[in-house]
Formats: sequence, structure tokens, C-alpha cells
Amino acid sequence: MWRAAVTEMVATACLVFGLTTTIISCFESGQTDPKLLVPVFIFISGFPLLVATVPLTGGHMNPVFTFAAALKGAVSAVRAISYVVAQCLGGLIAFAVVRATMYQLGGCAIDGGGGGAGVGAGTALALEFSCTFMLLYVAMPIFEERRRRELGLPTVCAVVAVAYGLVVYVSMTVTGRAGYGGVGLHPARCWAAAMVFKGSLWGAHWVFWVGPFMACVMYHVFSLALPREELEKGSDEREEDRNCDLDKFGGDVAKEFEISDF
Repeated sequence: MWRAAVTEMVATACLVFGLTTTIISCFESGQTDPKLLVPVFIFISGFPLLVATVPLTGGHMNPVFTFAAALKGAVSAVRAISYVVAQCLGGLIAFAVVRATMYQLGGCAIDGGGGGAGVGAGTALALEFSCTFMLLYVAMPIFEERRRRELGLPTVCAVVAVAYGLVVYVSMTVTGRAGYGGVGLHPARCWAAAMVFKGSLWGAHWVFWVGPFMACVMYHVFSLALPREELEKGSDEREEDRNCDLDKFGGDVAKEFEISDF
């Protein structure tokens, strides 16, 4: 288990560093609408890490996915706790490097870092909840083992990376407020940012935990009503059996006709 936790820590550090520097670079690119660049570069940052990490640990790299997997029973409570601790440490490592090299935040602030701009805590909470739910709705079903076999690992990772970039873009577009870098979608990342940059980031830091975990609970309740793959598989098998029986019956009838002709 400790090997998986270390893998999650390193992968999360790479992901957080990639996402943070991506957001900073997009907003400093000089483009008229840098928000359009964010989902593209989030995909570029997230896709290879998902492909490399999913076969090793499940590719959580985020307390949101770990908590959702724990609610579903896919991972034990002990493993989930070890993953979350590792992810927080990975985020801390990433932001320590960011601060040492760029001295910028790159998200996880709702009020422009205390400058008076941004959005309110209620708006940020609603966005964290809704965007996290959207991400889980897309990502969790296709991470099922059967679906991964059907679609292939690269396709699954590409869909998750695209969904991640899409919800970040939506959150920035729907507000359009200076000083707000979009949803965090990653409590460990925002915790690490608050630990490193301190200041006003602690003021509404709870938003980046409460919103995503509310979305995890809501998605878990919603997923209980989703069709079970086992039932679908069983119905498919029964349909195949019926088709085989019909084919056999048709063959027997044809054989009888052939015999009667003689």
C-alpha cells in the first residue's frame, strides 16, 4: 500500500505543478481570451499522467476521486486515507516548487488573493459542487473495469482529461470575474496553495473541501439509481441464449422439412 501512496504523491505533485503552471501561463500569454487555452493545456497536462498512473494506483491524484471510490467501496478506508495524505503532500511539494520559481498562485482563490475582486463564497461553493458533480458523472462510470476494457485506457484517460478541462473552462466563463481562477476541483491542491501562500486563502478555504465532498455524496446517492452493468450483462447473455435457442429451433425445423421432402 505504501508504494501506491508514494506513487499517488509523486503523480499528484506532477499534476498540480502542471495544472498550476498551465493556468498561470495561459493568463500571461497575452491572448485576448486566455480562458480558451486553459482546457487545451489541462488536457495536455493531465492525459499522460492518467495513462501512466491509472494502471498503478487507479490514477486518483485527487481526494475527490479517492473519496468517491471509498463511498463506492472500490478502495478501503485505510487506503483512501493514505491516498489523501499522499495527495496533500504531493500538492505541497508542487506549490513549494511553484513559489520558488514563479511566485504566483494560479487558482484556488475566490477573492483575487485579497484584492477585493473575485466571487463570493456562496458562488464559489455552488460552482465547486456543480462542476465536481459533472466531473464525477463523466469520469466514474468509464473507470469501471469493464468499461476500461471496452474503450481502452487511452480513450478513458482522454475523456477524463477533456472533462476536467471543460468544467474548469465552464466555471471561469460562467462567472467572468477578475480575480477568480475557476473551480479548484482538487482540495489537496487548494490546501497546499493555502499552506504555501497563506494570507486570505484561508478565509474561504472550506469551499474547496465542502463543495467537492458534497458533490461526492450526491453522486454516490445518484449512482445507486444508475443501471447496473451486471444486470445489463446478464440481460445481454440471456438475449444471446434466446437467439441461440431460436437458431437451433430454426435449424431443427429446416431439418424436419428436408427429411419430409424425401
